[in-house]
Amino acid sequence: MANSVRTFKGMTPNFGDKVFVDPMATVIGDVTLGDDCSVWPNTVIRGDMHTIKVGKRCSLQDGSILHITHASDYNPDGYPLTLGDEVTVGHMVMLHGCTIGSRVLIGMQAMVMDGAVIEDNVVLGAGSLVPPGKTLESGFLYVGRPAKQIRPLTDKELSYFSYTAGNYVKLKDQHIAEGYDKID
Repeated sequence: MANSVRTFKGMTPNFGDKVFVDPMATVIGDVTLGDDCSVWPNTVIRGDMHTIKVGKRCSLQDGSILHITHASDYNPDGYPLTLGDEVTVGHMVMLHGCTIGSRVLIGMQAMVMDGAVIEDNVVLGAGSLVPPGKTLESGFLYVGRPAKQIRPLTDKELSYFSYTAGNYVKLKDQHIAEGYDKID
């Protein structure tokens, strides 16, 4: 196991088939990554105080931070972090104790806060902020700080989710073939 993948308090990250974790990324604790996921340089996935579950064919791009909200007197259950399948997380995104559905594109430097929910088939524009507890309804483009519903997604945009997921599966497979993975 690579130094960038670490056990914490007896919880070791769990990976599906053909997962790529760049040696410059960090994955700690109670984290599950589904089949064909890719974790790119300088991404941090910290499941040290709650659970992080990532579905299949997700791409977690450079410099992103995935974390949770721990349970406390202020928030008795805390908030785990959950991503569905075919989620593309752009560069330098912050996801914190939220729930992301399947077939979602999160633009570069977006931020999704505690208890927020992004339903299936959503595009969140670059630099957007989803405040705590807000839900983004399926089938729309959202942009802004705070994120606002702009318009329904087109059929072409809806088909893009599987395309981009497949593109990152191919790319991570090329990195694995070049020997840049540390996962058995």
